[in-house]
Amino acid sequence: MPRWWPSPLERRIALRYLRGQRGTRTTSLQTLIAVGGIAAGVTALIIVLGVMNGLRDDLRDRILIASPHLHVLTFGEDLRIDDWEIPLAKIRDIPGVVAAAPEVVAMTLLTNRAGHPEVAKVAGIEPASPTTDVTQIAGALKSGDMRVIEATDSLQAGVTLGSRLAERLNAYPGDHLRVLSPVSSRRSPVTGQFTPVFWMVEVTGIFETGMFLYDNEFMVMDREAAQRFTGLGSAVSGIAVRVTDAWEAPVVAARIQEVLGPEYRIETWQMQNSTLFSALELEKLAMGLVIFCIMIVAAFNIVGTLTMVVAFKTREIGILQAMGLPAAGIGRVFLAQGAIVGLLGTGIGLILGLAVALIVDRTGWITIDPSIYFIEHLPVHVEILDVTVVVVASVALAVLATIMPSRRASRLAPVDAIRDE
Repeated sequence: MPRWWPSPLERRIALRYLRGQRGTRTTSLQTLIAVGGIAAGVTALIIVLGVMNGLRDDLRDRILIASPHLHVLTFGEDLRIDDWEIPLAKIRDIPGVVAAAPEVVAMTLLTNRAGHPEVAKVAGIEPASPTTDVTQIAGALKSGDMRVIEATDSLQAGVTLGSRLAERLNAYPGDHLRVLSPVSSRRSPVTGQFTPVFWMVEVTGIFETGMFLYDNEFMVMDREAAQRFTGLGSAVSGIAVRVTDAWEAPVVAARIQEVLGPEYRIETWQMQNSTLFSALELEKLAMGLVIFCIMIVAAFNIVGTLTMVVAFKTREIGILQAMGLPAAGIGRVFLAQGAIVGLLGTGIGLILGLAVALIVDRTGWITIDPSIYFIEHLPVHVEILDVTVVVVASVALAVLATIMPSRRASRLAPVDAIRDE
């Protein structure tokens, strides 16, 4: 079986050919350009992939502040779960489930003290506890709190508003709002007419998640008040679930579906935001391909460098062949050159890429407008899989670039090579 890896002698010859003119110990300019091209490509690719990962992870974290990992829903015209205690107990016993709680979701219209109307989405959630804390919205409070207010004749509930919704209503903790109950959409059995039902609620707090959808539309109240507000009675809209690992939500969803049966349907946070995350993954792939094309251009530097070496070292190649170095050995010399250039460039690029990514992420060096992007600096999260793919592809590209020059060198006839001027 023919040997493909270079011997110590062949590696020494390869290192000698990577130097400059005879008698010098400095590396040739062509070698430096080839190494620099590979290093620049690897550095750029690691940073770009890290930025895309950082934006994806930051977006995921912001989505999950106000949204649970899973929603367990039912079918039917009214989309309500009456005997929710039974499936809730089963869900909490499923491996991977950290917390589960009933939830109430509805749309409404609310007005401030000046009569300015705004559309809002009501979210009725359980008070936070180890078994019911399915969101992180309590940690996103900008002002006030999420206390429960006992219903009276003049005040029915306390609510927490998203920051943008509160800004449009010019509402602050302590202000009162008039809210139209969904019960108003039901026809009165006595009069046969639709009778509007209004609630007076107090703003107890304002939260800011950084996600436009939540901050612009959401109004949160406790679950029991939301049940009375929507007219659901003891029923709920669904069951919210938090799992151990957010990325494993589809796996846990499959377990829940198997336990609960076809009467229920499960929506994961990935399903609800599939379009957004698909766009991010596509952008990551596109940016990676663009940078990889730059690395291919850098690989042509290796081809050019080795081709020039073959042209300038023709007589030396002939002498080596005359001294007993086989044609395959000549090819392995140039293979070693390409591998050395690839390993050096990849190593330098890897160190620079990881260092820059760490500095940018830890120091917040690159700042961006938080009013537009909802984050103050560019996040960079480097993943091991991405780094592995970049390193392997870079070294493989450098080795593949040596195929044509090494074949050309190995096919030189010793006599013709020695006579070359």
